[in-house]
Amino acid sequence: MAESIKTAVNAFYAEYSTYPSNANGKTDLVFLNLMSTTNTNGGNYRGIAFLEVPPKFTNATLGLVTPSGFYKAQSNFFLAIDTNGGGVLTNRVGSSNYVVPSSVAVWVVDPKDANKPVGTFR
Repeated sequence: MAESIKTAVNAFYAEYSTYPSNANGKTDLVFLNLMSTTNTNGGNYRGIAFLEVPPKFTNATLGLVTPSGFYKAQSNFFLAIDTNGGGVLTNRVGSSNYVVPSSVAVWVVDPKDANKPVGTFR
């Protein structure tokens, strides 16, 4: 799902020449509604559904989440976007920093290691 989210964010950028707003850095309900519905709120003026989300990745309160069983409780994905155009992101996961050569990174924290990301870090 992390790669799908990243692809959707990049498609949003290709369509509007700006990244979707995401103030809290998580795939919350606002982000889910912006990216997966045809409403025209939040900058998606053409009402394009950029992301198809299977029901196991949704939560009515949290938004776009890990599937049940990955964590003891469902958790949002983290989302970092390089809005200054440098093409590199530095993301902190637990007590570790990761430099990601990308404009968009999506991850969750590994349930077995709080300092390890699982997602689009390459």
